[in-house]
Amino acid sequence: MLSTSLGKNRSKPPALKICGLKDSEQALAIAAMGVSAIGVIGVPDTPRYLAEERRRALFHTLEQHDPDLLRVWVIANLDEASIDLALSGAGTPNVVQLHGDESADQLQQLKRRHPTTQWWKALRVRSQSDLGVVGTYADVADAVLLDAWAPGQLGGTGHRLPLHWVDAITLSCPWWLAGGVSSEWIPALLKEAQPDGLDASSRLERSPGDKDLNKVQALVEAVNSFSC
Repeated sequence: MLSTSLGKNRSKPPALKICGLKDSEQALAIAAMGVSAIGVIGVPDTPRYLAEERRRALFHTLEQHDPDLLRVWVIANLDEASIDLALSGAGTPNVVQLHGDESADQLQQLKRRHPTTQWWKALRVRSQSDLGVVGTYADVADAVLLDAWAPGQLGGTGHRLPLHWVDAITLSCPWWLAGGVSSEWIPALLKEAQPDGLDASSRLERSPGDKDLNKVQALVEAVNSFSC
């Protein structure tokens, strides 16, 4: 269902998620900058993948530092047993971001199975017509995330969506914009589009999973200082 969840008169900056972290100390440093969410990749054979032991350690560290911080685990087409295991014990996420081919029905089932976890659905947008399916997920998800499509890659490509595709989008749940987010793009981005959150990764990196803290800080300042 489409509705007006955020108008053109922005009352506060969008939330900011820094995704693809691998190091606990770096995650703590970024959390201290005041971001809303830290993301960890759970898709094997991708450059920013973090295996279970290190993922749990990073999430546990963040939870101890700031229990209200969104700890986002990004997965794709993972089986229910593996999801159940990851959501039990120490060092768990409080948000799971589904970045694969999961249907709205699967998302609904996962929400019923784990009602205390937030469930976000990421959608890779190849053309403006792809946005037609977003409302189906918005009726179920706690948030949807729109990312630029790239062949053979689920995300973290640095490609940007054309802003005129999303300049008037309003949904019945919060929506996040990913793909090529960096400090220098913020003025143009936030003048044209009104996302509830921004998801940044590859344009802040020295190498996959290793963020340049100066670039992260510049992004935080650009988002916080922007006004419509």
